[in-house]
Amino acid sequence: KRLEMEAFKTNLITLLGQIDEKESEENVKFHLMQFLRDTFYNPAHLLATKGRTDFVVHTGKEASTPAGVLFEVKRPANTVDMVNKANLNTKAMHELVLYYLRERIEHKNNDIRQLVITNIYEWYIFDAPVFERIFYKNTELIKQYTEWAAKQKVSSSTDLFYNEIAKPFLSSLTEEVPFTWFDIRTFEKPLKNVEKEDDNKLIAL
Repeated sequence: KRLEMEAFKTNLITLLGQIDEKESEENVKFHLMQFLRDTFYNPAHLLATKGRTDFVVHTGKEASTPAGVLFEVKRPANTVDMVNKANLNTKAMHELVLYYLRERIEHKNNDIRQLVITNIYEWYIFDAPVFERIFYKNTELIKQYTEWAAKQKVSSSTDLFYNEIAKPFLSSLTEEVPFTWFDIRTFEKPLKNVEKEDDNKLIAL
């Protein structure tokens, strides 16, 4: 509907204007949550931090409902930890895998729909069945995670999980990890154009 499109455009323009690339990850996360809540989810779905996960979209409006979407957020200036289309084996992905395994194993959550890595501009969206097949169904990875979580490794630090469990696992993968990718900067022209016909280019976004 026209009203929904105008709200989407207004909120996205506001979000892009609020991003200071020198600011902290927490600052980026705050503005992103505000945009998603005001544009898509309020009041039917709660957006909130959960444990060490950057933030989640709950399947309902209460915190007691399961997390349906898991987010890992990086600030735009942090290119070292951010994934890119040629390389998913970075800290951002290691963190997302950890969030996912915690949800599936410790919280017994089978309501996860998507998992997202973003730096506000670039978005990498993974469907949960992909993570289920590649990570959760891998008995060796689950064994390694369970031992680490139970403090049966030399260290229970997240760095050990990232560098000695997740990183080698991703390096050894022979199958592709499919994802949806887009960069919202490529939509800036139709976003800020007053011509209503250009809004057609924003529908997929």
